[in-house]
Amino acid sequence: MATEMHGDATPTIFKNALILRRNLTFPEKVLWNEIRNKKLNGYKFRRQHALSLYIADFYCNEAKLVIEIDGGYHNTKDMQELDKLRTTIFQDFGITVLRFTNEEVLDNIALVVEHIKNHLTPIEG
Repeated sequence: MATEMHGDATPTIFKNALILRRNLTFPEKVLWNEIRNKKLNGYKFRRQHALSLYIADFYCNEAKLVIEIDGGYHNTKDMQELDKLRTTIFQDFGITVLRFTNEEVLDNIALVVEHIKNHLTPIEG
């Protein structure tokens, strides 16, 4: 998967990603507004991007960076275990995962953006 932008994502995963892209949560919309159109150091981000068996909230192929925005349901023990497994799988493919809560995005978007920028080297040109 590290060399392919979608890994072995199935048609069902692509269909689900399209549905999610059309129905971003408000915190996802807020972050998308800050990172779209190569606003962060010239890097292109994709929203609700299919990666193997999963759909990343945001993905930058050039930086091998996934950004996840976690709502309240991520606070359950079961969801935390699934998130941990998902992060480990991404990391096994050389992808860095940054996680932010809805509250972090809504209450301090500037800090969230700065944290993301710290993981991106400016692109020349």
